[in-house]
Amino acid sequence: MDTTDLPKVVLGLVKAQNDFDAVAYADCFTENAEVFDEGKTYKGKDEIKAWIEDANKRYQVMMKPVAYTKMSDTSSVLSAEISGSFPGSPLVLQYHLNIKEEEIHSLEITS
Repeated sequence: MDTTDLPKVVLGLVKAQNDFDAVAYADCFTENAEVFDEGKTYKGKDEIKAWIEDANKRYQVMMKPVAYTKMSDTSSVLSAEISGSFPGSPLVLQYHLNIKEEEIHSLEITS
């Protein structure tokens, strides 16, 4: 996929993930953002940073965008192949994003 078509904040999220940079990852979100992943909710930049930092240590996830669909002005879905040290690697996950003013307000990760 041509990643130049991705919004700046999504490119930043992918880069932060692939650099294992929890601070840069959390900085893609608003102060009150929410992330839903594996049945858990993480609220605010501090919880998001702690969640991704832990996931990076445990799984060393690398992300490769494969498709991006804009659903509305603020809603979109990024399909990304993720690989790392977890069972079933690699696999494709859907990142359901709510983006306003170049910041992520919510993210839900589904398979």
